[in-house]
Amino acid sequence: MDTILWIGSFVVAVNLLGFIIMGIDKARAKKHSWRISEFTLFFIAIIGGSIGSIIGMYTFRHKTRHKYFTWGMPAILLLQIALILFLLYNPNFNISVM
Repeated sequence: MDTILWIGSFVVAVNLLGFIIMGIDKARAKKHSWRISEFTLFFIAIIGGSIGSIIGMYTFRHKTRHKYFTWGMPAILLLQIALILFLLYNPNFNISVM
């Protein structure tokens, strides 16, 4: 398997995980049960699951009243996009997509 396929698989998996854990945490919140830590929710977003976490946040209406989530998750996504663009278009890096 080539590198792009590995990276793509990782991104899909971590975004699916971000979506799922938002749903799990919301269900646990409703039951007043043990919760997933906010550190874990942000960590999943930081390692590449920001899109899934944002979609899960709004699908399950979870953490949408917390400004650090409604601003933090999109900020993480924007930083990830900026990093990808930097790596792709910076002449000092030799990264080839195809």
